[in-house]
Amino acid sequence: MERPLVCVGALVWGPDGRVLLVRTTKWQGAWGVPGGKLEWGETLETATRREFLEETGLVLQEVRYAQTQEAVLSGEFHKPSHMLLIDFFARADTFDIAPNEEIEAWAWVELAEAHTYPLNSFTRTLIDLALQQREV
Repeated sequence: MERPLVCVGALVWGPDGRVLLVRTTKWQGAWGVPGGKLEWGETLETATRREFLEETGLVLQEVRYAQTQEAVLSGEFHKPSHMLLIDFFARADTFDIAPNEEIEAWAWVELAEAHTYPLNSFTRTLIDLALQQREV
């Protein structure tokens, strides 16, 4: 019996306040944020830090919970999948990216300009939340 996957991801601010967006092989050309699956015995924060280190080489600082989303058989994902997406906000002390094979392109962008990229819908929601919290 298949079960939903628990996945983590984060919107990360660089040293000058820009955020990291990536285009990966898994979202059919759409841009998003790095992340991946939670492993057995891992906390959500530990998984987020590990995924970022593996995918980008970035060491995350100030990791804090942002939101939870469901992706149930989303046509945006490269294969049928039921995912629980746990999103975080975080900071990185460098812009230096060492991408793994999953990342096709990346960009550091002003948060207010993130919507100019063809984002997957789940990242659009995360960007909207970040913009909303910045206004408070």
